[in-house]
Amino acid sequence: MNNALKRVVVTGYGAITPLGATAEESWQAIMDNRLGYRYVDKTAQNIHTHFLGFVEKEPDLKGVPAAIRRRLPRYARLTLGAARQAMAMAFGETPPQTFYNPLDCGVIMGTGWAGLDENYGAIDEFSSTGVTSPFNCFYSMPSVTTAACSQFWGLNGYQNTVIAACATGTISIGDAFEVIRSGRASMMLAGAGESLTSTCAVWNIDVLGALSKETDDPRRANCPFSAHRSGFVLSEGAAVLCLEERDGALARGATILGEITGYANFSDAWDFTSPADDCLARVQTITHALQQAGLEPQQLDYINAHGTSTPLNDINETQALKMALGDVAYQIPVSSTKSYSGHLISAAGCFESIVCLQAIENGVMPATANFQQADPLCDLDYIVDGHRACDLHRTLNLSFGFGGANAALILEKSL
Repeated sequence: MNNALKRVVVTGYGAITPLGATAEESWQAIMDNRLGYRYVDKTAQNIHTHFLGFVEKEPDLKGVPAAIRRRLPRYARLTLGAARQAMAMAFGETPPQTFYNPLDCGVIMGTGWAGLDENYGAIDEFSSTGVTSPFNCFYSMPSVTTAACSQFWGLNGYQNTVIAACATGTISIGDAFEVIRSGRASMMLAGAGESLTSTCAVWNIDVLGALSKETDDPRRANCPFSAHRSGFVLSEGAAVLCLEERDGALARGATILGEITGYANFSDAWDFTSPADDCLARVQTITHALQQAGLEPQQLDYINAHGTSTPLNDINETQALKMALGDVAYQIPVSSTKSYSGHLISAAGCFESIVCLQAIENGVMPATANFQQADPLCDLDYIVDGHRACDLHRTLNLSFGFGGANAALILEKSL
């Protein structure tokens, strides 16, 4: 038995976001400085935020059996659509079982609030008639996307479902990385998704005061690290990555899009919404990911920050980077692509991991949009004057979630 740790590479990815119907369209929107969110007025529903990011068109699920498709809530349909893009990029039309034992292929999907939209819609119907959709059980199952992907592709291996608020996607990828790295699997799908169609789902976040207070200007609605930031823009969408053990991917002639070399996940154990003042868990998350990757801070080329545009997070994240990286923190370019997409909640870390891979591929570090006024407590190199060309090799992706979840991934150009 070979107990050596395996190398883990990315061979496919897919995304459906307010920026575009694919990962490529979403990247191009960022390069074109287009914002994915738009003005809305829901004040009649007691919602005070005025900017939200919506997916205007659901993916075409033609070819997915009705027995699967009819049981999927909107967030799961978005996630399955992104997964199909990832699998097509990784395997084309060839089933993964052509190369791997299906017991060595698995799925880890995540979500923040699962089929909450459908659940809210069922309440009135059930109250008035005593019945609702017979599929409502599946709509409310957070694991329904994991099950759907496993069934659709016949992936009989390791499966799990992650629910960790805004860190969900990064933890999904990181846990899939660990499963392959340990030899437990050869191929994993990892991703997450959210939908945002019910008024109450938006109100649930808005009432906490975490969403943008801007009422008119989209360029002021979501402005990470800028002094006038007032909260994040809530968005829906999904993103999925296909991970494989490197030797197996090379043996089958796969295109290697990047390599995951470090992962960490630590908890604040502090508060349900506010980050811990001592930054202890965030610092450990960053340093542990670097240690696992065998990197020194100065070897990082780019950091995709959590960067939510909330007054608390952006200062705390800046402080954590300084504490973890030392003076080198001032030399590493940082940006928050949430400034374009809005906050995809569970899918944020997956989408931003894809952005890191696209930045490596294209040799471009995306800028932080909407930066207008410097905050003296946010004083790193945030890439605010346009996208920056650079020969990228190593990136750090950070995700921090409600409940104190902190996760980090190191994504590198595969050699």
